[in-house]
Amino acid sequence: MGELEHHRGHGAGHGTGDLVVPPRFGSARLLVTDGGVPVGQADVALHGGRARAEDLVRAAAAVAGREPPAEPAVSAEPLTVVVATRGRPESVRRCLAAVLAGDHPDVTVLVVDNDPPDERTRQVVRDCADPRVRYVREPRRGVSVGRNRGLAEARTAVVAFTDDDTEPDPRWASRIAGAFAEDPGLTALSGPVLAARLETPEERAADVALAWNKGFLPRRFRLDDPPADSPVFPFSPGLFGIGANLAVRAESVRVLGGFDEALGPGRPTRGGEDIELLVRIVLDGGTLAYLPSAWVWHHHRPSPGELREQMGGYALGLGAFLGKVALDPRARRLAVRRFPAALGRLRDIVRRESSAPRTGTGARPDQVPAPAGGPGASRTPVAVQESPPPQDVVALPSGAGARKLRGLVSGPALYLQARRQVQAEGGTAPPLTGRARPLPRR
Repeated sequence: MGELEHHRGHGAGHGTGDLVVPPRFGSARLLVTDGGVPVGQADVALHGGRARAEDLVRAAAAVAGREPPAEPAVSAEPLTVVVATRGRPESVRRCLAAVLAGDHPDVTVLVVDNDPPDERTRQVVRDCADPRVRYVREPRRGVSVGRNRGLAEARTAVVAFTDDDTEPDPRWASRIAGAFAEDPGLTALSGPVLAARLETPEERAADVALAWNKGFLPRRFRLDDPPADSPVFPFSPGLFGIGANLAVRAESVRVLGGFDEALGPGRPTRGGEDIELLVRIVLDGGTLAYLPSAWVWHHHRPSPGELREQMGGYALGLGAFLGKVALDPRARRLAVRRFPAALGRLRDIVRRESSAPRTGTGARPDQVPAPAGGPGASRTPVAVQESPPPQDVVALPSGAGARKLRGLVSGPALYLQARRQVQAEGGTAPPLTGRARPLPRR
């Protein structure tokens, strides 16, 4: 479970609510919760690996709101969780352990193994020996193919998706089910994706550049009620969330054709599948929600090569998505009106991905008792960061901005190539607007 988990139970010396970790760590990041609902994050300095209880309380109080957050709805309605994967059995094992440790009493987990290179993922499911988990072998490669296979296999009204490199919070599934039960008009929702580790410079840089945490205020998105803070809505990459923490009303999304199998990892486009589906839902008149109380921990890429590959894939995916927008007459008309604002947004993204602020190294965030009486007094997740040398400025791999621009330029052609490939396979690449071929059930 990492160093922080290992040292958690080793007494704090003077303060019963003190945080004590190995002395090499120079700071800690807290996820501040109120009644189990996240309200913000705070960084706390460590001295000799220790933060006093009163310092934790003060840091938490600085980000906590005056009004307590609304108690999130929960439901025991059956829920299917789809994990599409390929060749990462140990990540699957960790993700399964987190999902199955949750508080939802009726979860089915479909592990969809896309064009598997070996039998290791099947063996992980066998080792799990839990009737709630089912292994599905999918011969075609691609995360969108895997998610569509999960949608086709699911027998529940709501289907949640997460990636094999996440660990959902124990209340994740029950709160997702509660949101759909409370709002019959809800089509899809997403939630925060928080860094599970901040142990390498690349993980710290990715945490800033990817910006997967969209804050801690619940939101609703509809085409007839555009948000004031997004002049490019609904063509708002990242505003709605990402596929690592996504849930849908299954039949509504099947009717829309499911995920576009020409987009996403495993295809030449390498990304963009989650953006495209969420924008398509909005253009169809559906309702999206952002639910801060349903969060997952994400294990960012720990090495320069992995991060460079990931960022390049996202650039291509964004370019492919924009190419699909340009190919759709209705979407193109809407997008042209937003072109000046889109250019400004693109400049912001490139600037953010070109460098990241100084930070430190860390271990896995884990549940550490918070000081009594403070916000989130039950349990507060904490990530600790090692003190960096003064000149240690964390940055993305060199040329990140240029790669972003190259990906945007080449993405549209790659989308056309991938779409022809999918059509030749008999797969699905539904239009962004207009009538789609419904995704069949199995």
